[in-house]
Amino acid sequence: MRQNEMRDVHGHIEVYDARGNFLFSADTRREAEEELMMLSA
Repeated sequence: MRQNEMRDVHGHIEVYDARGNFLFSADTRREAEEELMMLSA
């Protein structure tokens, strides 16, 4: 399973992969989690 990191940056969430590469940003943690689920489907 892929490891991702979510960082709260100035009121939005930035998502990074296990190697520290930026994947995407989202308005909320929930939105980021939903996007990750869609990417892994």
